[in-house]
Amino acid sequence: MSVYLKLIWAYLKIGLFGFGGGYAMLALIEREVVTPGWITEQMFTDIVAISQMTPGPIGINSATYIGYVVTGSVLGSIVTTVTVMLPSFLLVLYASHFIRRHKESAIIKGVFAGLRPVVIGLIASAALLLMNRQNFPDNTWSILIGVASFILVYFTKIHPIFIICLAGIAGLVIY
Repeated sequence: MSVYLKLIWAYLKIGLFGFGGGYAMLALIEREVVTPGWITEQMFTDIVAISQMTPGPIGINSATYIGYVVTGSVLGSIVTTVTVMLPSFLLVLYASHFIRRHKESAIIKGVFAGLRPVVIGLIASAALLLMNRQNFPDNTWSILIGVASFILVYFTKIHPIFIICLAGIAGLVIY
């Protein structure tokens, strides 16, 4: 099977079952691209970091980059990007019509009540997935930067972009 077909199959699964947005999809993306050996765990961590800092959804940004890395071509980027977006596009197109017609239904309300906690769990799983040796090497400074960033984002009104810039400067100075 060609690498393009394998990428299409992997990103169809990610696109179909990646509920909750990019961060919730990270565990699934990692399983689909690191396990077959297309990229290393270190590369995956770097791709996640770059995808977080570039405009656009993390799932699409990482798909575009991984498609290019795996195939060495822009066509690979296009294939993975379109493939990961297509299921969501079709599902949202249909669901918006369906939900609009049945928005007061107890079934629809029940489904959404069940999905919300799952999304939170998937995002928490992504956070734990990123707490690895590549992001937090045996280094107190990395842990301090991570904890300080969390505290600043969660407990203050400081803009996250400013915190990213501060963390970059801290990394430049420390490392």
